[in-house]
Amino acid sequence: MKLLKRIFLTLLVLSLLLGAAAGWWVLRPLPLVTPTVDLSIAPQTPVRGIAQAAVEAGIEVQPELLYVLFRLSGQSRKLRAGSYEITQGNTALDVLRKLTRGEESLKAITLIDGWTFRQFRAALDKAEGLKHDTRQLSDSELMEKLGLPDVAPEGRFFPDTYTYGKGTSELHVMQRAANAMVKQLAAAWGQRAGGLQVKTQEQALILASIIEKETGRESDRTTISRVFHNRLAIDMPLQTDPTVIYGLGESFDGNLRRTDLRTDHPWNTYTRKGLPITPIAMPGRNALLAAVKPANSRALYFVARGDGTSEFSVTLDAHNAAVNRYQRRASAAQAASGQ
Repeated sequence: MKLLKRIFLTLLVLSLLLGAAAGWWVLRPLPLVTPTVDLSIAPQTPVRGIAQAAVEAGIEVQPELLYVLFRLSGQSRKLRAGSYEITQGNTALDVLRKLTRGEESLKAITLIDGWTFRQFRAALDKAEGLKHDTRQLSDSELMEKLGLPDVAPEGRFFPDTYTYGKGTSELHVMQRAANAMVKQLAAAWGQRAGGLQVKTQEQALILASIIEKETGRESDRTTISRVFHNRLAIDMPLQTDPTVIYGLGESFDGNLRRTDLRTDHPWNTYTRKGLPITPIAMPGRNALLAAVKPANSRALYFVARGDGTSEFSVTLDAHNAAVNRYQRRASAAQAASGQ
């Protein structure tokens, strides 16, 4: 009996010591090869593979210890794939919590209202942490991979901020932005007013892109939309500079000339009536709504005042007077500044 008691006590003490050691190990800061370690877990990685990946990423422990922790925690089936950031001071328990809660270290890319598709691709190419798997694809090849064959890419992506984990495919981000535009366009179309000159969602998207490029002043968007609707209603050319500039592409040097307005191409709304053949930029939510919910106005003309707002006119004479007035004001301001 004494021997059995001694064995029992010995085992109890060993268990307590092992428990204390395990508790100490689980709660102590993990040694890292660098102050911050990026841990990427691929989908379908087994538990032992996750433990090994943590060590290979730069957590200086035996992978078996992490494996045992994951298993004994009872949460091994809850470990999630993703990109995680392990920093100095994090414990093994912190790692377990991050992996089970899916607390990924996310980066973000912001698409700006009014950007062109070329600007979108350039931003993706510079985005840190993305898998740059579209660089060698042409625009048409890329759209086909997104499930939009034979669709022009311009205007098809919704400007917003998109978060992603390290190693995420550029295609994945583009797919999210494309899906978001489909939803936002449909939502705006569902709120459309009656008597519109745009008859389809496609036409609304094109008009919204023009409105987006014409002004950043929210108070003017719906009235500018009405001007374009009024012109379409009487078969008057839209005569909007942003479409001409878009058609010039990379050859545009910042100075729009008279000859540019006279040179015909599919986006020149001075030489062609109606809407251009594609959007000219990525319109935001407010531009989409403005395209289908224009203000009540008889205006057919508008000119920039120079302060971000526009002057609207019903007649050509009133418009010409406004143009002269604001051009003189701009000339006087340039003279005063010595330009």
